[in-house]
Amino acid sequence: MGVVTAQPEDTGTTTAVATKRVLLAAPRGYCAGVDRAVVAVEKALDLYGAPVYVRKEIVHNKYVVETLTDRGAIFVDETDEVPEGETVIFSAHGVSPVVHAEAAARQLKTIDATCPLVTKVHHEAKRFAATDFDILLIGHEGHEEVVGTHGEAPQHTTIVDGPDDVPNVTVRDPEKVVWLSQTTLSVDETMETVRRLREKFPLLQDPPSDDICYATQNRQVAVKKMAPEVDLMLVVGSRNSSNSVRLVEVALEYGAKTGYLVDYAAEIDEKWLDGVESVGLSSGASVPEILVRDVLRWLAERGYADVQEITTAEESLTFALPKDLRADLKAAGRPTTGTSDHAWTL
Repeated sequence: MGVVTAQPEDTGTTTAVATKRVLLAAPRGYCAGVDRAVVAVEKALDLYGAPVYVRKEIVHNKYVVETLTDRGAIFVDETDEVPEGETVIFSAHGVSPVVHAEAAARQLKTIDATCPLVTKVHHEAKRFAATDFDILLIGHEGHEEVVGTHGEAPQHTTIVDGPDDVPNVTVRDPEKVVWLSQTTLSVDETMETVRRLREKFPLLQDPPSDDICYATQNRQVAVKKMAPEVDLMLVVGSRNSSNSVRLVEVALEYGAKTGYLVDYAAEIDEKWLDGVESVGLSSGASVPEILVRDVLRWLAERGYADVQEITTAEESLTFALPKDLRADLKAAGRPTTGTSDHAWTL
């Protein structure tokens, strides 16, 4: 457990030594799939010039989307909003075959920034549909990732939105049924959903490998460890970020007295600190570290300058950029690797 001291702004006055503390989760923030997607947009803007079109939010984070918009990215809901022949980037959440076909019909140059771990679930759906399995897709109906996965095999797939949905689930053949899941769910709730499904369908098959991504699991484990020790849990993340919302839920379930989701430090209500000695801090997988550092500064200015990092895992996974973008970068003599976040400012 490392110790970091967050320095408040110098006001020219002497302050008492802080007795309050912040428990800072590690790992937190950007996962490999998010970093890949954001870098894809950045490099596309550098290579092709603005505007570059992006279908849906590249990742579910308000600050990231606003920053990329300022740099020349144009975010659209559907490909029919993109002028014919232009470049469009598909978000990290993935798209269905229908969207690929629509883009091809409009002669759009596509860069597919779908997270490889989401692509894995797409491949699983196609594989099981090809052998006529019923697929029970655990996830939130309407979430872009679920829409994309469902679109790979719509006639074979039923969306199961948590344990309470299980009584309504029917299948054609209880001997040919498999469960898959959205990658950003609560691990505990997903396993409870699977348990109930298996009670109903004893021959339910598991996916070939874990569908909930490593980053989602790692961030939840870190929050679970610190939750019993904190009076207040702050998670930096946007409200449409499934994995960020789950972190607040996990914190409250595992012992945090209160918990809130914020996009920025400015959204924190000072009343939340009343009677609080220990603050837990984490961030969702689509959140750049600069936003966490801003929250640390905000807390330090209010007496929470003792920061203790709680490390439960080390992450080193990286993904190559989308192949079409790599090819264009290579042809232009540009670097085909890189990470985001290093030069971003508030």
